[in-house]
Amino acid sequence: MSDRDPSVESSAAIRARIDTGKPHSARFWNYFVGGKDNYDVDRAVGDQIKEIFPGLVDVARTSRYFLGRAVRHLAVDQGVRQFLDIGTGLPTADNTHEVAQRFAPDARIVYVDNDPLVLAHARALLTSTPEGKTDYLDADLYDPAAILKAAEGTLDLSQPVALMILNTLGHVADYEQARSLVSQLMAGLPSGSYLVISDSTSTSEGMIAASDAYNASGAVPYYVRSVEEIGGFFDGLELAEPGIAQVTQWRPETDGSDGSDGSAPEVDAYGGVGRKP
Repeated sequence: MSDRDPSVESSAAIRARIDTGKPHSARFWNYFVGGKDNYDVDRAVGDQIKEIFPGLVDVARTSRYFLGRAVRHLAVDQGVRQFLDIGTGLPTADNTHEVAQRFAPDARIVYVDNDPLVLAHARALLTSTPEGKTDYLDADLYDPAAILKAAEGTLDLSQPVALMILNTLGHVADYEQARSLVSQLMAGLPSGSYLVISDSTSTSEGMIAASDAYNASGAVPYYVRSVEEIGGFFDGLELAEPGIAQVTQWRPETDGSDGSDGSAPEVDAYGGVGRKP
């Protein structure tokens, strides 16, 4: 865990930590959603995987729309005003704070990631309405206690918090360890808090082949899991309707108000929203 402030660490120091010789998941994902914060090595792997399994592009894009719908549901329908977003990734359109504060200007958001390129762009995540607040922690998913302690600088952990872990838990190779990390984080949050998870799933041969190709590229491996395993992260929580579902089928907006084209294609990515009793 590091509590370095992106506003004081020099750009040179941050960029010295960036490895452009190997593909990286945040940059790879950024390429798939049409961003510009990626390198040749990321685009090369991305193009290779698109040939193997073009559907992964749909997974990347529709997962972003799922984020927006889940945040809106929590902010508007459930009155949540605090969000802890772990595995933030590179800033794109409709980041968590932008969606939350669009509907609840007083929302407070803490982003967590340990990728130096994300840190280099963290200022884009630190914009906020005057009523709300955003912060960025350069921290490690494998240290839940340190994340929770640092988040207390912005969030009131005696009040409900929405824990967001999107397209991140696949980096934890051991499933039981991944479940333990989620449990430790949720244990530090009060009753009435929420868990939001989405991840790619081993629901087609194409997705499994894409995962194998990505893992062979030299990047930090990403393991796709079964739908049942995604559901296991929510044990002990009260699932919001429709439960664990394909991200395109979780409360879809057919009018395109979530930023999509209004369609709901079949994708190998599942997610859900659960409330802590």
